[in-house]
Amino acid sequence: MLALVEWLAPAATILAAMMTAANLGARVTGWGFVVFTAGSVCWAIDGYASGQTSLLAANVFLTLVNIVGAWRWLGRQRVYEDGGKSAQQASRQSSTPTLFAATGVMGMPTRSSDGEDIGKAVEALVECRTGTVSYVVIASGSVAGLDEALRAVPRELVDFHSDSLSIHLGKESFLRLPPLGNGEWPASASQVPE
Repeated sequence: MLALVEWLAPAATILAAMMTAANLGARVTGWGFVVFTAGSVCWAIDGYASGQTSLLAANVFLTLVNIVGAWRWLGRQRVYEDGGKSAQQASRQSSTPTLFAATGVMGMPTRSSDGEDIGKAVEALVECRTGTVSYVVIASGSVAGLDEALRAVPRELVDFHSDSLSIHLGKESFLRLPPLGNGEWPASASQVPE
């Protein structure tokens, strides 16, 4: 039995880490925390059986943390995500303007005016006074993000769709926009270089 626990502990931890790091939505992240909980219970059993009190103590605490993570992501966060998706679906089938959840802009695939994939949206900056989007930050580069570059595109050059974005720039024009500095984004769309 202990040999099984010794194999389950690292296997569950590895699987859970991949599930939560993938950021595939509230359900997958929540189930990642459930798997983390199983892993930390196995680690605690291993710590108890082998007399490693530090391993036992750390994983008793981690079990409690993982239970909170599962509750948060499978509970409230899932409700928020499902609510946004249901409004999105309902708007597609009605005469009202089509909606998308503002939190859903992150990760939306983005195409240029010449139909080429240019990357994904990572953030939309909203003006407090008007509640309108000032500009969208789009990441382009490799899949692993090793040579990723972030560029700001003013709102008037962006079309929002329910599951993607398109910009009124060709790919080459987009790539000529200056990359944003590390953590240094403009205060408004008027400061975005064209």
